[in-house]
Parts: sequence; C-alpha cells; structure tokens
Amino acid sequence: MHPGNLNGHYGDFTWKALALYRISRGEQPQQPPPQVKSKGNIAPDINGLDLASVDPVFITYTVTDADLQSVGPSPSGVAAQAKLKFLPYHDAAEAIAEKFHSEVHLLEQLNPGKTKTIKAGDQIMVPNVDPFELASVKDIKPGSDIAPQAANDIEDQPDSQKGNEDASKGANTGQSAAPPIAVKIDTKTNMLEVHEGDKLIAAYPVTIGSAHTASPIGEWKVSRITKMPTFRYDKEMLQHGKRSGNFHLLPPGPNNPVGVMWIALNKKGIGIHGTNSPDSIGRAASHGCIRLANWDVVRLATKIRPGETVSIR
Repeated sequence: MHPGNLNGHYGDFTWKALALYRISRGEQPQQPPPQVKSKGNIAPDINGLDLASVDPVFITYTVTDADLQSVGPSPSGVAAQAKLKFLPYHDAAEAIAEKFHSEVHLLEQLNPGKTKTIKAGDQIMVPNVDPFELASVKDIKPGSDIAPQAANDIEDQPDSQKGNEDASKGANTGQSAAPPIAVKIDTKTNMLEVHEGDKLIAAYPVTIGSAHTASPIGEWKVSRITKMPTFRYDKEMLQHGKRSGNFHLLPPGPNNPVGVMWIALNKKGIGIHGTNSPDSIGRAASHGCIRLANWDVVRLATKIRPGETVSIR
C-alpha cells in the first residue's frame, strides 16, 4: 500500500494507505480525525505494525553515472518539446527524488546544500524504499512493445484478443487458473485498489478527472500496456474532449505528461498512466484519465494484463 510521494509529513494518503494495509491483513482500519485534511501531519495509530522490518528509515546512497543519463535540458513549451527525441529529468535532484519516491524538497531537507550540484560519486541521504529504476521500464512484463502511434491516439475497441488468449492459457494447459485480477478506482477517495480474487494485494493514490472532463464511471477492460509512450498533446481534446487537428506528439521520457507507462482502457483516449509531476497526485485534476506516480504505475503494470477489468466508481 503506497502513501504517495514522500515529503516528510503525515497526510491524507498516509492514513488511507495504512487503512487499506490493515484491511488487507483482515484488521479493522483506523478512521482519520476530521482535522487530517485541514491541518495535516497528524500521526496515525501504528500499534501492531512491524516497524523494525523497515529500519533504517533513511540510507546513504552513492549517485551513479546511470542516475544522470536521463538528465538534460528540456524546454517548457509544448511545440519545442515535440521537436525532441526524449523528455529527460530537468536536473539530478529531480531524478534522484523520483528514484526514491520523494519530493525534491524532502531531498533538500535531508541533504542541505547538496542537491543543486549532485554528481556521480556523491553520497546523499534518501528514504529506504525500493528504488524506481527508469532503465528497467523497458523490461517490465507484461507489457507491449513501444507503439508507433501516440499511446492515447486510439479508437474505441473491444476487449483485447490478447487478454482473452492469456486468460484461457490455464484452461488449455490443464493448470488451475489463478484468481482473477481486478482494478477498482474510487473517485471519491482518489485511491486505486488491485484485487486478486477477494484479496486486496495493492493500493495506490491517484489523480482522477475533473468535473469538466470526468473520468468515465463504469466497467472497463485493459486493452493494452505501452511502455515509454509517446503522447498526443491536443489542447482541444484535453480540455473539451473534442479531437482537433492542432496537436503535438511529445516524445517518451520521465517528463512526458503521461509518464513512463500507458495502460489503455477500451474507452477512446482514456488510460491509466504515469506523470511528470508526482507531487500533484491526488491534488490536481487530470483530463479524464487516471494518473499515478511513475514508480506506482510501473508496479501496477506488473500486476495486470490486457483483458482484465477496471471498475471506476
């Protein structure tokens, strides 16, 4: 269960993640007091949790050349970005912060005076989490090869034939079928849950569509998974849901608006995807899609496959 990007404070998603973690263990979740949303930084009850298993909370990390390979200049304008072949991290601090699921501000607090000049060989303090490795995205299974068209530039389509074939493999080989995987997205709590049969196995904070461009309520299917997607930036489509001829194709990279993974649903232009702004998760509205931090959407992609159900309610 994931509480969103780490910023050094307790918050609404801390409480939500802990509540879902207790539910997954068959325990009764603790209800947050009303002042959590208004005041924040109120510690939840952690009685009964094995905190020793996550010590130490912070570790020393040595920056590598590989960490800096996806750092480079990137213009702010969409038209200029469309001329690039890759949308990199703006600086080393942004790359390291995302690798360790953190806000850059937390990294600065942990490493006073160091984050502006990070270079290979530097030792910095970071949260002790399973690091997000950008270079490993291409190896994630299941997933598709990089599509030649923009990830969101697709038509309505029926349930994926590939998904149906995958679902039938167990029956064809005589093996017992694994419990079905289902994704449930709660638009009121901004949480995405992954269920294996009746068991809750993962949960992630999300950003959902706004009232103007609402996420599609209903039952959907995963149609395909695209790694390191290209994104069709069409302002008219994003704001009003109407496709226009005035668009830009933005190249892949961690600062692509849909991040490093696009999980398409069988609903035109709608998907579950990453982001170039992890600190906005749960706070800023999306344009009808479901947005996660890059490190969370990558984990989600390893748990689902085409043909499986996504319920948005």
